[in-house]
Amino acid sequence: MTSFLSRERTIAGPEFSRWLIPPAALAVHLCIGQAYATSVYKTALVKHLGADQTSVGIVFSIAIVMLGLSAAVAGTWVDRNGPRKAMFTAACFWAAGFLVGALGIATKQLWLIYLGYGFIGGIGLGIGYISPVSTLIKWFPDRPGLATGLAIMGFGGGALIASPLSTQLMSLYDPAYVPSDPKSVASGSAVALLFVTLGIVYFIVMMYGVFTVKVPADNWKPAGFDPAAETAKPLVSKADVSAANAIRTPQFYFLWLVLFCNVTAGIGILEQAAPMIQDFFRGDNGVSTVAAAAATGFVGLLSIANMGGRILWSTTSDLIGRKPMYMIYLGVGIVLYLVLAFAGHLHTALFVLITALILSFYGGGFSTVPAYLRDLFGTYQVGAIHGRLLTAWSAAGIAGPLIVNGFLDAQGKPGTLTASAYQPALFTMIAILLVGFVANLLIRPVAERFHEPKSATTEGATA
Repeated sequence: MTSFLSRERTIAGPEFSRWLIPPAALAVHLCIGQAYATSVYKTALVKHLGADQTSVGIVFSIAIVMLGLSAAVAGTWVDRNGPRKAMFTAACFWAAGFLVGALGIATKQLWLIYLGYGFIGGIGLGIGYISPVSTLIKWFPDRPGLATGLAIMGFGGGALIASPLSTQLMSLYDPAYVPSDPKSVASGSAVALLFVTLGIVYFIVMMYGVFTVKVPADNWKPAGFDPAAETAKPLVSKADVSAANAIRTPQFYFLWLVLFCNVTAGIGILEQAAPMIQDFFRGDNGVSTVAAAAATGFVGLLSIANMGGRILWSTTSDLIGRKPMYMIYLGVGIVLYLVLAFAGHLHTALFVLITALILSFYGGGFSTVPAYLRDLFGTYQVGAIHGRLLTAWSAAGIAGPLIVNGFLDAQGKPGTLTASAYQPALFTMIAILLVGFVANLLIRPVAERFHEPKSATTEGATA
């Protein structure tokens, strides 16, 4: 098994098709993308554990924090050992996180859920997220935005599968739970059994990626690819920068801030998606005019927007460049949040359109950033640099939910909130997006003093 997982066993032969790599990456990202479906069973956990929204929301925040930290710490290890061993390790941590979390739910021990789904599962999230990225960039040097978008869209689309699957499984495990009834809440035992089921199923699916993924041979390039044409584009470096040198550049920290702002603005809405649509369209009698089934469908719709944005906008960045693409994410995002704050409650179609666009920009920010890193720092240790940059996601995973849940807890209890309760949080997100917009404007090409000697990068690639 150790030999099978080694990097040497994953070097592709001359007849291997690079188009087998995106499905292998998708197998991992669709599974770990379940993290975006936590709002489906959030109310059930609040009731079962007797906790408030913020306490339960911390589970998600811990998972995202560990995603960034594990990606940063293990980034160089992933580059050195290859994607197969990394994907297998991610599958083990992700599945174990569900099983430990299920034990915490069954015993009503919130700290066990923090440990399982948050800490252990979060490690699986981080390693699983970065494991195919550098491999994809090496297989698709001619279309890095498309390649990373194909894989990372799976993380955004994970909730598209997990949301309805989780709802149906909870209704199966708890016959008294009726998803179409706004007042119906699944039992704690149903959520615990859901966690056990997901842990087993996701481990099996992720094994497909483990058995399929391969890395290109040294000096491989696609037919007809001209590296000189790629490096002639704005901000695209002709040299490579190591992970150690990358974190010494101002470009790294500007891009860290850009990612943090983009993620913080989107993650708060995404984490609150299911109850949010009900709160925006609550009737005068206090009963939501949008059924719980519609709320679950809304989570799925946002998942489609999140997933579609990851492939659409990252592919667009191959044409217009990464910096202009982030100007759209952040600048147009400011306008969308303003409209949502003042007019989002006026019509359901307007609300859905705005939130879908916001989530498409949120997803696109994730899938575009590996290509942005490739442009600035080269391919030498782009996986390790990407891992370090994802600490911005960790910070946003704390900031986003805390901002939204903090404001909502101050406004009232779940089930009594209205659209106006969200305005303070939305105005805060607008200010955050403005900071990110300015940071993106400040990004310039990396100075030559940070470049690696050509011999060093060649030796590193061979090793």
